[in-house]
Amino acid sequence: MRLRMFSAALGASVVVLTFLFVAPSLVVAPAAPAASEAIAGPAIAPRLWAGSASSLNWAGYAVTAAAGSVSDVRGSWTVPAIQGTCPSTNQYSSFWVGIDGYSSSTVEQTGTDSDCRSGAPTYYAWYEFYPKPSRVVSSLAIHPGDVMSAEVSYAGGRFTVRILDTTTGASFGASAKVRAQRSSAEWIAEAPSSSGGILPLADFGTVSFGTDTTGVALTCDATIGGVAGAIGSFGSAVQSISMVTSGGATKAQPSALSSDGTSFSVAWVSSGP
Repeated sequence: MRLRMFSAALGASVVVLTFLFVAPSLVVAPAAPAASEAIAGPAIAPRLWAGSASSLNWAGYAVTAAAGSVSDVRGSWTVPAIQGTCPSTNQYSSFWVGIDGYSSSTVEQTGTDSDCRSGAPTYYAWYEFYPKPSRVVSSLAIHPGDVMSAEVSYAGGRFTVRILDTTTGASFGASAKVRAQRSSAEWIAEAPSSSGGILPLADFGTVSFGTDTTGVALTCDATIGGVAGAIGSFGSAVQSISMVTSGGATKAQPSALSSDGTSFSVAWVSSGP
């Protein structure tokens, strides 16, 4: 969902980013998409077959649901280190949990980035209540290898995001009123976009989500229609998402869910875009 145009230093506790935001560009098919099937552009409702999707900017898992039924999503991941030497051009990769965005034009999310900016690896936490701007949380000092735990919840007409660096013990939370569908929960690795399109995906190697690798209990799970469960417990509503280029080449690929339905990894393949 996140579009990048940094214009602020990370000196304050929370820094507003001058980003624009778009819904994921999804191409969904029962098999690998042909180049002609790749859809570029803003909010496009996906077509669903057989629980799998291809996206130009997302990789990971989503659970779809009836509007108004998603009230909580929790996730954990280990902040991946940028692999090798950063190139001269900026590259970006975002890792987050959230409500909405898979088939709607709003998103409530929080996560971390592992970027290459000005030739150097850069790590930070952020949150977003779209259509309000995304904000960097510079009070959290993020390092590769840190284990993150995050939650987005809805109650009483308000969304709340919470993010905890379990390695350092530092945490942050915020809430806001947002008119949203509450029709999906997501656990995502993302290639952000700029006003000119999807940005190159930074080489993060592999990012691991869920309790089996992070040790954070009750992640990754969601509460939908009042029923709480791991990703895998939602059956045919679970969507596995692969990130591809506009020509159909793989950029990032999720693994299968673990046997307990809580955990998976996403592997970087290419920068794209």
